[in-house]
Amino acid sequence: MRHTEFWERMEQALGSGGYARHWSDQHVIASLGGRTVSEALDAGMPPKAVWRAVWETLELPASQR
Repeated sequence: MRHTEFWERMEQALGSGGYARHWSDQHVIASLGGRTVSEALDAGMPPKAVWRAVWETLELPASQR
């Protein structure tokens, strides 16, 4: 998964208008090592792994996995 696809999925899950980016900067996820989504991506975690953590946190349907 590329970063562009990751952010498209984030906007699909959380809506456009900047909320997905804001959420990614503010919400700490334990499975990302206690980091935010943005911190995890900046640290070099693969977008697919970060998406999996987001998917689990938001309890999204399997179709969005």
